[in-house]
Amino acid sequence: MPIEVNGKTYETDEEGYLTNIQEWEKGVAEVMSKEDDLELTDDHWAIIEFLREYYEEYQIAPAVRVLTKAVGKKMGKEKGNSKYLYGLFPYGPAKQACRYAGLPKPTGCV
Repeated sequence: MPIEVNGKTYETDEEGYLTNIQEWEKGVAEVMSKEDDLELTDDHWAIIEFLREYYEEYQIAPAVRVLTKAVGKKMGKEKGNSKYLYGLFPYGPAKQACRYAGLPKPTGCV
């Protein structure tokens, strides 16, 4: 089901992930978060940007355990834990945040 951002249409797969990650822009995350009734804060954006950098380096969207560990390593233990990440992304930090970041569904997520 496609989404529209600023007059441009973006194709998504059946689970709502962008089919072309190169097309991502911040407006995509904003539209997706509104659909989930979630207002993006600076904390959300920090994780989204972290995920985009992680994907650029490793060419893989991390599952939640790997994400938690990587966030802790880069941003500190207070942010690198499941409670913090689920507080930001209640539908699953890896799945929901990767979708907002325009990345594929993380490996190992159902």
